[in-house]
Amino acid sequence: MKKKIFQFLAKVNKKVLPSFTKKGLDLAKASKLQMAIFGYKLWVTKNALD
Repeated sequence: MKKKIFQFLAKVNKKVLPSFTKKGLDLAKASKLQMAIFGYKLWVTKNALD
């Protein structure tokens, strides 16, 4: 059940949130908001794959 929720969130994130890797964002120069979004997407992806 938990995995299904994270898989759904991952699909929503892909459609709604920006892709920083495609934009070539340098994480050393990223704003706090960009880092928070990146961390959230990473957390969701990690839990969707487990």
